[in-house]
Amino acid sequence: MQNKLNNIKLGMIGDMSKENKGLGVFEKYLTLWVALCIVAGVLIGVYLPQIPQTLDKFTYAQVSIPVAILIWLMIYPMMLKIDFTAIKNATKQKKGLVVTCSTNWLIKPFTMYIISYLFLIIVFKNFIPADLAKEYLAGAVLLGAAPCTAMVFVWSHLTKGNAAYTLVQVAVNDIILLVGFVPIVALLLGVTDVTVPWDTLLLSVVLFVIIPFVAGYFSRTMIIKKKGLNYFENVF
Repeated sequence: MQNKLNNIKLGMIGDMSKENKGLGVFEKYLTLWVALCIVAGVLIGVYLPQIPQTLDKFTYAQVSIPVAILIWLMIYPMMLKIDFTAIKNATKQKKGLVVTCSTNWLIKPFTMYIISYLFLIIVFKNFIPADLAKEYLAGAVLLGAAPCTAMVFVWSHLTKGNAAYTLVQVAVNDIILLVGFVPIVALLLGVTDVTVPWDTLLLSVVLFVIIPFVAGYFSRTMIIKKKGLNYFENVF
């Protein structure tokens, strides 16, 4: 009996140490890996242009399918961690939703415009042609008015965030995106004939939210049903 108690205590200590463990090597030096990838990408584009040209052939609605597959590999583990019965409770946490939506739709697009205008139109006006600067500004506004979808899951996973709550926040912002994108872009760019890439927006939601969500749900349900929760959490 004493041996069993000791084993239980050791197991609990081991679990606590895992939970309290800080960032791993990958997470700790994430900025370095991103920088190296940027350098590698630029070098490949300059010296091996046939590689991006080949990848461009697998693009639909301005969405790279090879990139989508790689992002699935990052999002899928996050989706597996979601206890789908907890989603209902996650929707009750109004404060976080208010903060996220306010930041994404009342602050970020406008600060993106102000910062871009400051540097592209004023600070670097002697280095960037006026027409090109306006195009860059428009691109920055389009990016600023479209909150990130896929990488939110990755950041939440790296910071050990609440998976169910992350899913709820992404879903809410995607719904707002379909309604609020055009008015915000039209307001900031001063144009009324905004060309909205609906196929890109909808495809992105399907690829980076719906498909990983469905895959995670069915994987979790089937594995727990056949192998049990302990196997799913500690082995799979």
